[in-house]
Amino acid sequence: MGQGGLPARVVLACCLLLLGGSGGLGSHGTPRGPWEEEQGSVVEGKPWGRARYEAVKKHLGAVGALSKQYWQYLACKVWQEGCKEEEEEEEESSPGPGWSLPLVGQDYLDILSAWYCSFGKCCKTGDCRIVNNITGLEADLNGQLHGQHLAKEVVVRAVQEFLQSPRPEKALVLSFHGWSGTGKNFVARLLASHLYRDGLKSTCVRVFISLFHFPHHQYVESYKAQLEKQISETVQLCKQSLFIFDEAEKLPFSLLDAIKPFMARNDNRGEVDYRRSIFLFLSNLGGNIINEVALDFWRAGRAREEISREFLEQQLRLELLKPAEHGYACNHLLKENLIDFFVPFLPLEYHHVKLCARDAFLAQGLPYTEAALDEVARMMVFVPKEEKLFSAQGCKSVSQRISYFLP
Repeated sequence: MGQGGLPARVVLACCLLLLGGSGGLGSHGTPRGPWEEEQGSVVEGKPWGRARYEAVKKHLGAVGALSKQYWQYLACKVWQEGCKEEEEEEEESSPGPGWSLPLVGQDYLDILSAWYCSFGKCCKTGDCRIVNNITGLEADLNGQLHGQHLAKEVVVRAVQEFLQSPRPEKALVLSFHGWSGTGKNFVARLLASHLYRDGLKSTCVRVFISLFHFPHHQYVESYKAQLEKQISETVQLCKQSLFIFDEAEKLPFSLLDAIKPFMARNDNRGEVDYRRSIFLFLSNLGGNIINEVALDFWRAGRAREEISREFLEQQLRLELLKPAEHGYACNHLLKENLIDFFVPFLPLEYHHVKLCARDAFLAQGLPYTEAALDEVARMMVFVPKEEKLFSAQGCKSVSQRISYFLP
């Protein structure tokens, strides 16, 4: 069987379904040939055998037409081929409702479609590992990411426009900034789960944690060779790849030499095209300036939702361009204009922590009350000392706190 063909048993089953009922049984339940005559039988002035022969011939002709129509239907639904021809023949053959498939149920068609899709031929993206569910991503960000109106807006818009671009000039590079527990890793996981069928486990996704994967500065040259090899191999396996660098502020500065060429504009690097790749850099740096802006808005009596991306990005850029002791990775990416979007994560307030506690209860299938949510929120540390406005840990340890409420 060829990769694009149907198994012989599937074809045989279709034929049996279509041909079932075209034969007949004799009076004693034994098969009777279509030309076998019964003595004295006359149908419409013709001997029974002749009438039966013409009836069978007409039936077989109808079966042949149905088989052709079924095959066109199957090719259209499974392979997305011949749909136009099938619609035209449908309009010519019947002025009524479109032809349906009563002989084979939709469940069987779905099974056949899934079998064919396992070869990665019939997905909208051209690769069944890639789903690109932006609608689901936006819905989950709205329902599960609390207090981050800017992050929702930037991530959805940036990723959607990038995926819709027929020929992007470069890989998409997003830099996430904010305190720990504000949702940076959570959004990265959501991106992976809505862009790829297997989420973070997909062969299209690679996650690098600075202190885990690159712990020793004396081995940077070895890390560079390994990293370049891993990125190249991943893109060869999956044209739309996702690379996540957690704790990016701790990346060795010289390690960027292995990363930058893959993110540069119009860099095909030979036969492999890296411009469909997505790079995420997650960092705690910039969190203080983001918090200062949020605190200034609160002191001025303005809602945090009034903070604009343009204003906060300007403040964040100035902060990141300051000289650092070891040289921050995104500092150098920023200077070379390789970062496309800064994604700021604002500090979480008391009512945001309560929402995180509610989500934690629901995730474990536990009932909760408003009093329980308040109790969890009060267990967290809030800063600054005077206002006690922002959660110092964000929502990072909320799920562990609800263990106190278990029976």
